Amino acid sequence: MSDPIDMRDVRDVTVVGAGPSGLFATYYAGFRGLSVTLVDAQPEAGGQVTALYPAKTIHDVAGFPSVTGADLIAGLTAQAREHAPHMLFDADVVDLGRDEQTGLFRVVLKDGRAIRTRTVVIATGVGGIHPRKLPVGHEWHGRGVVYIVTDPDVHAGQDIVVVGGGDSALDWALQLRPIARSVTVVHRRRAFRAHPASLTRAAREGIVLLTESELQSVDGVHRVRSVVVRDKQAVDVELPADTVVGALGLLSAPSPFEAWGLDVEGRHVVVDPTMQTNVPGVFAIGDASSYRGKVALIATGFGEAATAVNNAAVHIEPGASLVPGHSTDDDVALPQTATTRQEA
Repeated sequence: MSDPIDMRDVRDVTVVGAGPSGLFATYYAGFRGLSVTLVDAQPEAGGQVTALYPAKTIHDVAGFPSVTGADLIAGLTAQAREHAPHMLFDADVVDLGRDEQTGLFRVVLKDGRAIRTRTVVIATGVGGIHPRKLPVGHEWHGRGVVYIVTDPDVHAGQDIVVVGGGDSALDWALQLRPIARSVTVVHRRRAFRAHPASLTRAAREGIVLLTESELQSVDGVHRVRSVVVRDKQAVDVELPADTVVGALGLLSAPSPFEAWGLDVEGRHVVVDPTMQTNVPGVFAIGDASSYRGKVALIATGFGEAATAVNNAAVHIEPGASLVPGHSTDDDVALPQTATTRQEA
């Protein structure tokens, strides 16, 4: 749900994108004493995590041996709200410009409204994304063919066929194996693109891995009941299947970054060590950003968020300290930027 927002306000920071990195940047901006607006095109927070794998277990977030996507986003959202930011959902950002007279940025929304802000943190990930459709069997979508496993318990006792050879395919298979009757992964290549540890665990837990094989048909009456898989010798094998999980990767919408005057590299915004783009006052973090040696992990995005916000604070108030102290220093007053200034 969006918060009421007065578009006449001038914000210190506007965060575009409510995925993990954007949510943490929103919290950290509040922690720094900055006024902040978070805007996202989706109806709720979470970005790709909420859209694609809310039930998937994540293992590489510091402090959590394992956490589901939904629980991670719930915690980040609660944390982000601690300093009463404005949150605006179902709001597409269509343009980013700057008023040369005031020096303020204008984050323009699809409905014509514009957020006036001193700095911008882009945390949009790779932009609008959706799963790649299965070339065979998509007509059964909603009747046994799925692309997102939102509730694993729905698939208890089922025969499940996962189509794909990347980390997502193996992650779904491993998550479903403890409750499913059987899990089979079908991959058209000889080698998987998944993490080797996932492959070792899959073999250990009895997941059937069919390589150099392709889905030929998905069959049933009212719902999926079986699939036919063809191997490299052109031999067709029929397998029972209550659910077919398409895990062939993601497709994304064209990036608007170049049109906004930002230097791009592929689909990503090029940033310096402060996470600032070629436009002073505009920062990029998470999967939206690119720099030499970048490791694209959720955990990395959290550090990038703190780096961007601290440098944004100095950009707004050059005399402010880059290092604000620690959240445990309750008796230490944080340096304040001019969050109450209003500019015409």
